[in-house]
Amino acid sequence: MSNEILKIGVFYDGNYFLHVSNYYNYFHSMRQRLSLPAFHNFIRHLVADAEEIPVQYSRIIGAHYFRGRLSAQEASQRGNQLYNDRVFDDILMSVGIVSHFLPLRTRSGKKEEKGIDVWLALEAYEQTLIKKFDVLVLITSDGEYVPLVRKLNSLGVKTMVLNWEFAYVDDSGRDIVTRTAQDLLQEVTYPVAAHTIIDDGLEEGVEYVEDLFVSVESNSSSRMNDASLNNDSHLMLDANADEQDEDSFENGDEKETEGVRYRGPIMMLNPAKGYGFIKYPPNNLFFYRQDLENVDIMQLQVGDMMECTIVHNDEGDQVAKRLRRIPSYR
Repeated sequence: MSNEILKIGVFYDGNYFLHVSNYYNYFHSMRQRLSLPAFHNFIRHLVADAEEIPVQYSRIIGAHYFRGRLSAQEASQRGNQLYNDRVFDDILMSVGIVSHFLPLRTRSGKKEEKGIDVWLALEAYEQTLIKKFDVLVLITSDGEYVPLVRKLNSLGVKTMVLNWEFAYVDDSGRDIVTRTAQDLLQEVTYPVAAHTIIDDGLEEGVEYVEDLFVSVESNSSSRMNDASLNNDSHLMLDANADEQDEDSFENGDEKETEGVRYRGPIMMLNPAKGYGFIKYPPNNLFFYRQDLENVDIMQLQVGDMMECTIVHNDEGDQVAKRLRRIPSYR
């Protein structure tokens, strides 16, 4: 196939991909988010290497992103949520990714996705029949996609799963372990240890790996042009992130987390009384001295960039918890 275009389809479990991007942004040594255009280039290289063809013949001709989403009414009650949803839609469109959203459902007082995995599997199968993908790439950790892979195998379509395995201790002291379901890895044509390829590529200076990451120091307009997942350093890092699990994937299963990590500058400080406010339009986020983790309030200044978790207090107001100052060199 060296003289023919190899057609690739990419299908994202959006919540899982956000979890991976959060790992690189908060816990990996890079401390940066993944750029979607660069990630697609990364996939093209992986497929070309697996198929032993020149990368110029490896082309993504279809990409689809699946995730649960808050209703407009619920999002309108959550600060910049509606704006962030629209920005993220723009990001997906700019890269040519087709978005598929289902409403988040409340179950036992928690928001959860329902039916996304079935929709992804059906769409992937249908699009494969229509567009005749040579290789279908799944960005997921979920063993529930094994039947899809088997169906694609029966059609003679090759499949690839990007596999991330990492472990870390989060800000709450919890041990977070991420790995992909083994039965899924055993079924696909190409199980790819993406975490190893990225770490090795960074160490060896591989260009298409180094290009994966978006500098947090770039301005918001350039980030939009790069279609990164980090919409703006003063905005939540992804729409709906506060309603879904991003902290724990073990054997492909999700676990509940609380709050959303957010970055913004300090707008006001009262060190004597031990409190301050972080910019978060339209209402700033209040925080107490005792919620600071790596710095004392006496060391802070107005304008310092902070990273925090947004939660609701007993009165239903959004406040900042688990605050960490972001070093100026980041």
